[in-house]
Amino acid sequence: MSHHHPDFDVVVVGAGMAGLVCAHRLRERGVEVLLLEARPQVGGRTAGAEVDGEIVDLGGQFVGPGQDRVHALAAEFGVATIPTYTAGENLLQTESGRLRRFRGMVPKLGPLTLLDVARTQYRLDRLARTIDTEAPWRSPNATALDGQTLRSWIDRTARTRGGRLFLTLACQAIWACEPSELSLLHALFHVKSGGGLSALTDVEGGAQQDRLAGGAYGLAIKIADRLGTAVRLDALVRRIEHGDSGVVVTVDDGTTWRAGHVVVAVPPPLAARLVYHPPLPSARDNLLQRLPMGGVIKCVATYPEPFWRSAGLTGAALSLRGPIALTVDSSPPSGRRGVLLGFVNGASAQDLATRSSADRRAILLGQLAHLFGPRAATPVDFVERNWNEEPFARGGYSAVFPPGAWTRLGSALRAPVGRIHWAGTEISARWYGYIDGAVRSGEAAADAIVRAVQCQGTAGTDLQAGGTQVPNQVENQ
Repeated sequence: MSHHHPDFDVVVVGAGMAGLVCAHRLRERGVEVLLLEARPQVGGRTAGAEVDGEIVDLGGQFVGPGQDRVHALAAEFGVATIPTYTAGENLLQTESGRLRRFRGMVPKLGPLTLLDVARTQYRLDRLARTIDTEAPWRSPNATALDGQTLRSWIDRTARTRGGRLFLTLACQAIWACEPSELSLLHALFHVKSGGGLSALTDVEGGAQQDRLAGGAYGLAIKIADRLGTAVRLDALVRRIEHGDSGVVVTVDDGTTWRAGHVVVAVPPPLAARLVYHPPLPSARDNLLQRLPMGGVIKCVATYPEPFWRSAGLTGAALSLRGPIALTVDSSPPSGRRGVLLGFVNGASAQDLATRSSADRRAILLGQLAHLFGPRAATPVDFVERNWNEEPFARGGYSAVFPPGAWTRLGSALRAPVGRIHWAGTEISARWYGYIDGAVRSGEAAADAIVRAVQCQGTAGTDLQAGGTQVPNQVENQ
């Protein structure tokens, strides 16, 4: 038997960064809001774990230049940024397992391969500049670009095997999928949304330049604390009924809440699993069904000290062999302990997920030991997060657009469906796939609802607490 709760102006579904920001901005404007989260904690794709008394990020964590909204949010909540450690040399692990040291962001690939990579990146960036990020389907040659994969474009454009391998590694690092799974139009849109391929891949001056003190997960907790009782945890939304006069949101135990508007701020595969009454328009429904998440396993190995620094290494490594494609030093500024992050992406993540946790640990620590020496094999703590098995994410870092999705169905991505609004990093035209994109989408959803409320108010249906009407469809059942 369902239990009816008091009305709210807005119900937000999902307490990831987008949902938290949306609810926070609405509350600032005096809107009565309820935030429902299926997990027992907030954070969404910014998850964390406590290690040695401090939070380490198991999800999204990096911020960089141009990500103005997440920087403003962090400043609002008194959260500083910490630069990623870059003093020293990086490592490249070749296909054969050999290790090469290099400085900067360009590994030693040989002169012909380096020229090939530079030429191919230039062509990708040049194509990306032609994309309309607000409406990628309206970009010049959108149909042709969306009718091919990034794999086919790399094979046609790159001239050397080394160049193709490096660009494949870049695809796995950015999109957590294989180039054959990704529309070229989506890759170009994503590159344009972040200001160019270098901005997405670089540390200094790029998207991995800094991280948030206390973790991105720590920032999520701060926002939730300010929202207080407006946040309800362990509240798995199953059904959204919507009509001209409002919405009814039903959670797993049958409890219902009525509101004037609802914001769905969960990853596309999860949004597709909700029951909507009446059903969503076919374009929006079909789009949700076509957007899988990338494959990611993130591991965090903690040591008594960042011992690799004394060997002149930054802790950053790229691997053409895998399964870890990328490592990063995430040690605290004090240096009182060492933290290495490892990222397994795309097909490697899917393959590794079939192994037992003990096997995964042995494989991942074995690779870290190969990269950084035998001390890396014996951390004082080791934590991993397989995002594809996380029931309320189903992968990371963001949804992947396959060929045809943008041009056939993309116009439905951001459009509200009556009183249903959408948020999440996938909704943002800037910094798609990043925390900043999630923040932007939450703010945009809040702005859209406030505008809608103001317009409805002039017609006599202003949303005041306790004044929301039951949807017509529900009344008629």
